[in-house]
Amino acid sequence: MMNSQPNNPNTTSEISLPQTLLQLICGKWVSQAIYVAAKLGIADLLKEGAKSSEELANSTGVDSQSLYRVLRALASMGIFAEGENRQFELTPLAEYLQTDRPSSLRAIAIMFGSEEWHWQPWGEILYSVKTGKPAFDQVMGMPVFEYLSQNPEAAKVFDQAMMGFTATFSAAIAQDYDFSSISHIVDVGGGQGGFLAGILKANPHLKGTLYDLPPVIEGAKQYLKTTELGERCQVAAGNFFESVPSNADAYILKSIIHDWDDERAIAILKNCHSAITEQGKLLLVEMVLPPGNEPFPGKFLDLEMLVMSTGGRERTEPEFRDLLAAAGFQLTNIIPTRSPLSVIEGVPISH
Repeated sequence: MMNSQPNNPNTTSEISLPQTLLQLICGKWVSQAIYVAAKLGIADLLKEGAKSSEELANSTGVDSQSLYRVLRALASMGIFAEGENRQFELTPLAEYLQTDRPSSLRAIAIMFGSEEWHWQPWGEILYSVKTGKPAFDQVMGMPVFEYLSQNPEAAKVFDQAMMGFTATFSAAIAQDYDFSSISHIVDVGGGQGGFLAGILKANPHLKGTLYDLPPVIEGAKQYLKTTELGERCQVAAGNFFESVPSNADAYILKSIIHDWDDERAIAILKNCHSAITEQGKLLLVEMVLPPGNEPFPGKFLDLEMLVMSTGGRERTEPEFRDLLAAAGFQLTNIIPTRSPLSVIEGVPISH
């Protein structure tokens, strides 16, 4: 029988490395527990102060002992805090699971945690690796955006998740990129308009146009009424595979190009090239994958695109450079922000 040698670095490594790997393997435990708290709205119920797990269970119609076990596990990671008599309260992390919190991540936790249309395709990731095709299409029988168009509840969760993602990073984009030389910007595929509204609020000289599909624009109109931007923000409906509004001096696309393969991405960018002014700028807001072994969230978001989208992917700087060139743009700069997103700046080579 071997004696343990706690001071031996090799022994420590042999113990700690598998423990570290095991913790990563069990990551789904964490996401599923967060999903339960998000789905039940626990953070909303704790907004006014601490409550016991029994009170929370009564409010949500679940088993008290089981809910306690979930919250105890989350509290061990700094998501909620347990006090005496099984009382739980919010922590800084848990506050981002509140519905009305700026940069709320509740919808993202629900979508990633256990919505069947998201979780089941990820269970078939090996199919995507073997075939190069999206597991989503295989599992759900159609591409993701077609599925969302036919399933309003799933679309609502998706839209809320994207709004949360946008809110988390939009302030960094608005502050870290210099919009002073731009007078009119078109947000291509801008969804509900939260991203464009953040840019306009941070840059009072700017006017903007929100451009998306007709059903999306109808919903965006309601949101934009709450922003008090007035005539500074217009809306236009259409399909960016067909055309985009013309004669603006900047076109910004946030997390749009990563949804598509090169052929369709170039088609979108060519429409921007046809519409942009001669001295205009193309601004892609995307994650730019760093080389080598550097940890970066975009490397796992790239797997999300592999599983969920038809040809979507995250790209490296050389790949963005080639993509822009194929659409008639020269990549002039990549501006990092205080988020994983960068602003990829391009100018038209010729008209």
